[in-house]
Amino acid sequence: MKPWGAVAAALSMSVSMVLGAAPMPANAEGPMPAPVVFFDIAAPSLAPQAAFYHEVFDWQIAPSGAFSVPVVSPLPGTLRVEPANEGPVTERVLYIGVPDINATTAKIVAHGGAIVFPRMAIPGAVIVALFKDPAGNRMGLVEMADGKPIIPPAH
Repeated sequence: MKPWGAVAAALSMSVSMVLGAAPMPANAEGPMPAPVVFFDIAAPSLAPQAAFYHEVFDWQIAPSGAFSVPVVSPLPGTLRVEPANEGPVTERVLYIGVPDINATTAKIVAHGGAIVFPRMAIPGAVIVALFKDPAGNRMGLVEMADGKPIIPPAH
């Protein structure tokens, strides 16, 4: 079994920084910073991947693979450092808001995905988990209520 301590620490710091970040400041002196306008999730086959995201997250995916999902705006992000010997170094992780991480991870496993990190409460910050979809893309979950991340009490 892989030691995930350093990865969990980096993940918890990144997620807590992003979710606690101040809103993006207006740039009165120039153009708006470059926005994120699109994302894609790669897989060797479209049908099983589309079925997974539809069954687990109720995303409505067209036969072409096109879909739209709601997003938080402004969309927070972070650059993080992850030790090369502890896990993936070059990746993008999308975090999907769900009301119950444990129920969602059960659906993920039932539909061909795998759990990387089970539900983890980061005191004073957020509740998260990481999973891999059937194609091996690593993604995250954030436990939410009323459209906002649930913040567990700080110790």
